[in-house]
Amino acid sequence: MLLAGDLGGTKTLLGLFRPSAGRPDLLDVREYTTLDFPGLSAMLSAFLGATSVRPQEVQVACVGVAGPNIKQVARLTNVPWAIDGRELMASTGIRRAWILNDVEAMAYGVPALRPDELHMLQTGEYNADGNACLIAAGTGLGQAMLVRQHGRLMPSPSEGGHADFAARTPREIALLQFLTAHYGRASYEHVVSGRGFINLLRFVSDETSPLLRRYDETELPAVVSSKGLEGTDPHCVEALQLFVEIYGSCAANLALQCVATGGVFLGGGIPGKILTAFDHAGFLEAFRTKPPMAALLGRMPVQIVLNRQTGLLGAAVYGASLIG
Repeated sequence: MLLAGDLGGTKTLLGLFRPSAGRPDLLDVREYTTLDFPGLSAMLSAFLGATSVRPQEVQVACVGVAGPNIKQVARLTNVPWAIDGRELMASTGIRRAWILNDVEAMAYGVPALRPDELHMLQTGEYNADGNACLIAAGTGLGQAMLVRQHGRLMPSPSEGGHADFAARTPREIALLQFLTAHYGRASYEHVVSGRGFINLLRFVSDETSPLLRRYDETELPAVVSSKGLEGTDPHCVEALQLFVEIYGSCAANLALQCVATGGVFLGGGIPGKILTAFDHAGFLEAFRTKPPMAALLGRMPVQIVLNRQTGLLGAAVYGASLIG
């Protein structure tokens, strides 16, 4: 039996799997509010207690965490935790624990997805020998490259969501100036994330939208995106349009950096919730319009990941590889 986890800034999924070739079999899954616990060890212990599984029964625990991972020690970007794989083993009694970056873990899950767990935006020309990439918008913005080695896609973590936001239009230049005034610098995560919806609403409304006072920061991203989809609030409509277009440009930047002719995947909690927004021209126009590489980008398959548990699945895929 293996234990897998997807630890995010807002919620965490923990699951038990039976190892199997290709795609491990899910036996049980629980969702936890991340900050309801003082740390990951306490959450894992609570999960084992709730599922009546003894630590000795777990062959390996593999958890994707939202932050950079250096030598099996990760400091989360949006949660005040430090996670040490050795400490996890000592405190929980699990014999083997492994830490991955959360989007790296999600990337391990991408090759195991079924066709019905993906939504095609651009068919392109799939290259079975090409690299792929994953860009995931949720609480933050995560990225991973999937490099083709000996016929297999091997994920490599990235903190590219914190790279500088590159404005393309006069409106985006004004947004860049707005973000720089507020944060000292502007990153893509300031725009393409849950917090990004709040920043965009503040920008397009000149800080005057009544929604900014009516909802707190945990509620507001969903409000902005839903009203933008419904077309019931002009500021939300513009915020959503900017979000999707900048997401497209950012995804193309990553796709060019790794020549992702094997596919570009949009993951995280947000894309599946605003699926119809990607069906308008804005995303793909921003994705393709990068001369002299427009033709190359137009040939790359682009898909939205619909399976909300892909990070958990990917952690299980990697964990199963450790069992051998």
